[in-house]
Amino acid sequence: QVQLVESGGGLVQAGNSLRLSCAASGRSVSSYAMGWFREAPGKEREFVAVTDWSGTNRRYVDSVKGRFTMSRDTSKNTIYLQMNSLKPEDTALYYCAARRDGASWLPYEYKYWGQGTQVTVSS
Repeated sequence: QVQLVESGGGLVQAGNSLRLSCAASGRSVSSYAMGWFREAPGKEREFVAVTDWSGTNRRYVDSVKGRFTMSRDTSKNTIYLQMNSLKPEDTALYYCAARRDGASWLPYEYKYWGQGTQVTVSS
């Protein structure tokens, strides 16, 4: 089993930055694909960024390209989401997720999920 715990969310003004962390425990996720997803009130959970196990194949939703960067530190069993130039529309509950197979942008393909961390961006 894999347990995921997100942290780093908060309330920021538009234009500022946050870095989310997702610490994994239970087993190493070095061979897992990892993803960041978000869920805004009244909306479905959507893909934000995903990476395969090597970290070389990353994909981002168009709305965050050039602003968000996903990375992983296998030595710490942790992944990160650096979020710059935040906008009010980035406000959501952010989740990290893990799966054994290749990277996917589909939430239902991920087996392991964290509890989420809230990001609120004020205008």
